[in-house]
Amino acid sequence: MAAKKATKKTTKKATAKKATAKKATAKKSTSKRKPNAAFMKPLTPSPQLAEVIGAKAIPRTQVVKKLWQYIRTHKLQDTTNRRNINADAKLRPIFGKGTVSMFEMTKLVSKHLR
Repeated sequence: MAAKKATKKTTKKATAKKATAKKATAKKSTSKRKPNAAFMKPLTPSPQLAEVIGAKAIPRTQVVKKLWQYIRTHKLQDTTNRRNINADAKLRPIFGKGTVSMFEMTKLVSKHLR
């Protein structure tokens, strides 16, 4: 009988811990997430990048968004490996080479933002 009582007590404690954990996660999800100020800061593109996205100063997130619009409209994404982007005449000065991976693209584009 003592063994049965001990298991009931531990299960009550375990369920109480789970309930408090659920309350803690509920509090986290209700608070709004603040955007990173570094991503929202308007940056001026270089003349080469301005030919693709425009000369207006825009945040880094919008630069990447406009680049992807350009890539999709001109069908520059590689057909066999979708992670690669084939540069055309406007993108070649920005990338510095003919084919770039999508992960490498943001690194190369950041050099053209001030």
